[in-house]
Amino acid sequence: MGHSKWASIERQKAKSDGVKGATFARISRAIIMAARSGVPDPAGNFQLRTAIEKAKAAGMPNENIDRAIAKGSGKLSGDELEAIRYEGYGAGGVAVIVEALTDNRNRTAADLRAAFNKRGGNLGEMGCVGWMFEQKGVATLQGKALGKGTFEAIDEEALLEASLEGGAESYEIINLEGVSEDQVPGAEVYTDTNTLEALVQTLKDKGYNVIEAELRWIPQNSVEVTDPDQARSLLQLMDALEELDDVQSATANFEMSEDLMLASMV
Repeated sequence: MGHSKWASIERQKAKSDGVKGATFARISRAIIMAARSGVPDPAGNFQLRTAIEKAKAAGMPNENIDRAIAKGSGKLSGDELEAIRYEGYGAGGVAVIVEALTDNRNRTAADLRAAFNKRGGNLGEMGCVGWMFEQKGVATLQGKALGKGTFEAIDEEALLEASLEGGAESYEIINLEGVSEDQVPGAEVYTDTNTLEALVQTLKDKGYNVIEAELRWIPQNSVEVTDPDQARSLLQLMDALEELDDVQSATANFEMSEDLMLASMV
């Protein structure tokens, strides 16, 4: 499917930086929107359930989670939020999609425009790069639990069977970072956006430890970056976008070697 190496390394970097950019304010907004769009009970609202799981993984206190659910359900007053997708270009014409939840679209657009402009890119019109991506449901998992916090290695044949049973389209074996001090083998399983909940349930029923379930923009083709200056500008842009509270996710269609990425982060 041509999944972007940037997406994988960016998530690993986020975990190792203490969920970099995933501030409580950002996670709270996701919970509010999820509670508002469905029943405020996580047992009957998959989107809310996954948002709460992400909040707990980030160390958000239960009282903050409960407050966000109350705002989403209307029990507490709160700002009206709207979900907006922005599209633009990074240095060298790399395509970037940004998902935001905001109570002030003028502020968000201004913040995004400044982030792009300062790093050799520009914020574009809706649809300018969206056709280069496809949205998929992604379940990130470890092997089956063995007890005492240990998990068995991924058996690809068993994973393939479970994935197909859950309606998955493909999977990719990856190294999970931030789960422990060492790299941990895991997998990402890809499916249609409408079947993510069913896939996650199937994988859990088969004993897999599903760490995260999310909708993600997958680039249909990737641009290989080899120039150090371009690499630095792109990484700085992605960091700047991730640090904005209004931004829920930022995805780009570039790849670069891990050596170049690490050198450009200095």
